[in-house]
Order: sequence, then structure tokens, then C-alpha cells
Amino acid sequence: MTDKSSTIFGNKMPKKVIKKTEKSKKRFMKKFGDDQNKNYPIQIETNESIGDLLGVENFVINESCVQDENLIQNENNKSFDLEKGLIVGNIRMGFGHYRISMAIASAAHALGYTPYWMDLNSYKNTTGGKVINAQNEMYSFGSRLSGKSKLFNKFVWEPVNYEGFRKISYNAADQKNAELMTSVFKTIPKDMPFVATHVWPAQAAIHAGMTKVVNAIPDNWPMALHLSEGSLHTVQTHSSYLGYRILNGMNKKEVLQPMKKEDIAYTGHYIDHELVSNITKDCDARIKRATTGKPIRFLLTIGGAGAQKEIFASIISYLLPFIEQKKAVLYINVGDYKNVWDELTKEIQELSKAHTYFDDWKKTRDFTNQAIENEVEGIYAFHHSNIFEAVYATNLLMRSTDVLVTKPSELAFYPIPKLFIKRVGGHEMWGAIHSAEIGDGTLECQDIPHTLQMLELFIKDKDVLISMCENIKKNNENEIYSGAYKVVELAVKR
Repeated sequence: MTDKSSTIFGNKMPKKVIKKTEKSKKRFMKKFGDDQNKNYPIQIETNESIGDLLGVENFVINESCVQDENLIQNENNKSFDLEKGLIVGNIRMGFGHYRISMAIASAAHALGYTPYWMDLNSYKNTTGGKVINAQNEMYSFGSRLSGKSKLFNKFVWEPVNYEGFRKISYNAADQKNAELMTSVFKTIPKDMPFVATHVWPAQAAIHAGMTKVVNAIPDNWPMALHLSEGSLHTVQTHSSYLGYRILNGMNKKEVLQPMKKEDIAYTGHYIDHELVSNITKDCDARIKRATTGKPIRFLLTIGGAGAQKEIFASIISYLLPFIEQKKAVLYINVGDYKNVWDELTKEIQELSKAHTYFDDWKKTRDFTNQAIENEVEGIYAFHHSNIFEAVYATNLLMRSTDVLVTKPSELAFYPIPKLFIKRVGGHEMWGAIHSAEIGDGTLECQDIPHTLQMLELFIKDKDVLISMCENIKKNNENEIYSGAYKVVELAVKR
């Protein structure tokens, strides 16, 4: 295992940083054990939720797997597709990294490859799984607290997300900790294409000797957090490319040695094939609804354990009269957070009249298909306990949606008109800035009054919606939304 924490892209770390990284790894080993010398045979199972949609097969740990030198076979006689298989390495941290993974899987499937889903956070009994889960819980707690405490958000959460994760010394610690995540790679062929949608799977794969690793970087704010030396880094914007290339600001004002051009590539946005292939059709349908007086369809996607519930409650309350007048339609996806829906219905009695699609994946898919062509009215609520269904329901709803209301996270890059509410973490603001500049989303509305102002503009002044749709079609001609295909192609060729 090659050390990746003492020197990063030719930039030597101070001794105190190296010492700190070693302490971090030892602390996790003391708490969660050390299984670096253990083998975890992999079994392949079809993903029941998105297997038929995206061709996804899951990697699960099963001690009964039969192994030989070049083949791993399970009791169902499924084996790795060594010719057309591509691994999507990820972790569940909120919805964002899963959504990007689904985009990569969708593109791989469309290009004729078999996407294998490898969620390191799902391997709960491994040391790596325990390390990831502990850090994920800490991040989720901070995210929720930032939505409740303005002081915590201003003095702790925003600085950590904006400058703390930006430091190259932070990457050094992550690289050392990722050495504890390698055991699950031992029985996987090392030359299989591997696309990571979070940096930890990318780092772990490199430490484990995988040779075709692509690190698909999210967001639009260059941070050392996302570095995985040895992999090919892909980015969604040109400004992000330059920021990462020179490791801009990752050690305060010091000019660092840059990445080599072979280490990074601009691809465009990571978007699902099902959405990209229907951009023109869906935008034309939005324009037609806007010009013929049909109600504007809004989609609220509520993740992050409902960290911004207050904002969403204000939006829903504001839209209720327009829904009654058939000037607006509302989709609400609370993901796998049923408690958020329960809290909203207690606060807003009118939600009791909503059409609910709870833990019925077939019913949800039937609705999303028919809503593309047919008229809809009223309020529709979606909740799925299954994480794949919780995340992908938003994707399915997008095609029949006119305006997506979201914080400027990974959804900032999707080809649909967007209204951006207040961010969670400073790094997210650059997603809204990029979207506004290419014309497919609003500026970030940093308070409720400005959010409601923008809602009114979408409903009463249709030129904003129409303009965004036209910009999306132009962007598509320039392949801005074709990043997922390019990531897959780069991984296969690597």
C-alpha cells in the first residue's frame, strides 16, 4: 500500500500534519478494529428498485461466495462481467452521492455496460464501513444543527464546509483513514473500471491497487477534500477545472505544485441518460404549459433529514392559494424521511388532502410516467423507505416538473429550471452561481421573502421559465449535460 498522505501531488506535508494523520488512523483502529488483512468475498445481486431501470447490480458481502484467481461467482451463478462491467463506488451521505452514482450507472447502462453498485457505507461490519458511518453521522448532525442555529451555521458550519475541507492537510488525513477501507477490494479484479462518486471510495480503490479509477468530483468549489491522487479527477465546470488544476487556495496563500493535465478532466454535468435523452421534449412541454395557461408544476425535494423544513413549510403555505386556483401543482418528495412529512402535515392542515405515494414504488412509477403526457392538479406527496426509491423518485418526477425547488447541491447541475433556496454549507453557493450563469436556475434565495418573490415570478411572469427552458436546450447542444457519458468513457479507456 503506497503512502498518499505525506506528499500530495508533489506537495510535501509538514511533519506535524503527517503525525496527526497517523494518530487519526490509529484512533479509528482502536475504536473499530483493523481488518486490512481480512478478505470479504463479494456476491452480486440485482438491485430490486433500479435494476430494471438502470441495469444496476449490487455488490454485497457474502462469506459463502466461491473464489478462484479470475472469477468470483455466487450461489446464483452470477459472475463479474469482465468485458462490460463497471463499478460505481460510493457511500450514502445524504442523497447527493447516491444521485450522482445513479447518473453514472444510467449512462453506463445506456452505453452498453453493466453498472455494479459498491456502497462502502453499506458494509457495516467492516472497519471501513464503521469509519464511514461514524463520520457520516457527525456530518449529518452538523447539517441539521446548521439549519436550527444561525450562530453555529455562521461560525462553525459555513467555515468548515468552505475553508476547512479546502485545506490540503485535510486530504492528508482522509488518505490515511482510507487505508482502513481497502479490505473489501481484495477479491475484485484490479483492472475493472471504477468510478467513485465520493472521494473515500476513490482513495480506497487506489490504496487497494485498482488501476482504472475515476474520481467524479461533485459541487463547484475546489476543495482538497475531493482529491484522490492516482485516480483521474473529473469536474463538471471549467472554473472548477482550473481551481483543482492549481490546487487553488488549498494551503492559504501558498502557491502549490499543480496537478498534471493527466490527472484531471472536464466532462460537464453528471446527468442520467433518461433525462438527457429527453431534454428537448421535456423543455418543449414546459414551454407549452407556460404559454397555454396550464398550472406551473413545482417539485420540492426534501433531503438532509429535513434540515430546511421551515423554508419548505413557508413555500407550501404560499403556494396553497395558487394550487386552489389551479395556477400551480405541487410535488413533494420527502425521500425516506417520513417524520418530515408528519411534521409538515401537523403544521399545514391542507396537506391532508394530498395524493400520497408512500412505499409503493410501482404506483410512483406509474404516476411519473403518466404525468409526462397528462394533466395533473393538486398536491402529490412521495415517501419511500428504500433509499434507492427515495432518491430516484425525484429523478422520475423531474420529467413532468416545470420548476425544481432545491438547495444548490448536486441538483444544481440538473437540466430543469430551478429555484434555489438557502444553501446548507458554503461550498454549495457555487452550484447556484454556475447555474445562474448558464441560465438554467435562479440566484440563491438566501431568505424566505426572496424565495417567495421568485415563486411569484415563476407563476405570474412566464418569461423566466421559458427563458430557462431555452437555455437548457442550448446548453444541451453544447453537451454541458453529457458529463456522465464522458466519465464512463474515460473510466473504460483509462
